[in-house]
Amino acid sequence: MRTPRPCGVCGAAGAAKYRCPRCAAAYCSVPCCRTHKAPLCSPAGGAWSVEDILREGEEQDRVPLQKLQLLAESEELRGLLLNPHLRQLLLTIDQAEDKSSLMKKYMQEPLFVEFADCCLRIVEPPEKENILPE
Repeated sequence: MRTPRPCGVCGAAGAAKYRCPRCAAAYCSVPCCRTHKAPLCSPAGGAWSVEDILREGEEQDRVPLQKLQLLAESEELRGLLLNPHLRQLLLTIDQAEDKSSLMKKYMQEPLFVEFADCCLRIVEPPEKENILPE
């Protein structure tokens, strides 16, 4: 496992757990990523693609871009994201050092489970054979 470097955006020591897929600049969070991308490292045309973020072999469980776009179109998900408590949980996970243990803890929170289930239903709808007939 790599040792985190200082964030190239905010300068937080040892906090950079992520890197820009274009220039490999280190950053520590989604807000720092957005700050970095906006003026410094936007690709030609200004739009980021899945290939910019994920390279072959980096992720085992990729979700196709078309399915990710369904998340943005979901009214149910938008409704859940209006909840300030859920937004705080998601922000806390994003900024956490040990994301996996925090995720385990939050999977006990009914609101977070509702959010996760909603996302999964959108990107991976239940198969018809598993649904009871009405």
